Amino acid sequence: MYQTFWKRLFDLLIGLIGLPFFLLAWLVFGPIIRFTDGGSVFYNANRIGKDGKLFKMYKFRTMRMNAPDIRNADGSTYNGVDDPRVTKIGRFLRATSIDEWPQVLNILNGTMSLIGPRPDPPDDMDVYTEEQKGKLKVKPGLTGYNQAYYRNSVEQNEKFEHDLFYAQHISFALDVKIFFKTIATVLFREHVYNDASAPDEAEWKKMER
Repeated sequence: MYQTFWKRLFDLLIGLIGLPFFLLAWLVFGPIIRFTDGGSVFYNANRIGKDGKLFKMYKFRTMRMNAPDIRNADGSTYNGVDDPRVTKIGRFLRATSIDEWPQVLNILNGTMSLIGPRPDPPDDMDVYTEEQKGKLKVKPGLTGYNQAYYRNSVEQNEKFEHDLFYAQHISFALDVKIFFKTIATVLFREHVYNDASAPDEAEWKKMER
């Protein structure tokens, strides 16, 4: 009952409450992002949704336009404190998680939930084990168990296992714990970066072009 009705109702309520904050952030940061390099304000990425269906996930753009896609050794997206692809305003948006606020639109249109596994890029479908695909039985979330407790501090396979744990134990009580832990993690800027598998010299040169 919670997952099929109440969770969606809560998502709609939170989405409507969060919509004015997103619009305010758009008005404040949108021009700054645009004037930084003349590029688009939003980064709209294909992501894997519930039941493996692809959808467009909305974010404020934090990297230079047409920045190369750099991956860690474990296949996860590189996210380091010294990443030269990230703009100055992008660093602030990432550290405060404001870059994720446009996903309130995904929550309202039903492609995402407030809480759930963070959505992965399409090519990760080939990386999941059969058991890990069980994470796709629930909607991806703006935040989730891994995002709240570990954020970017763990490698990709461990993140998938955390996502699977959430999908197998979803409940109102767990969602409440994740919600408040997320607030603490964002306020104290915990686990923002993952430098465990930094790119080699050749990859750095690609990023600096």
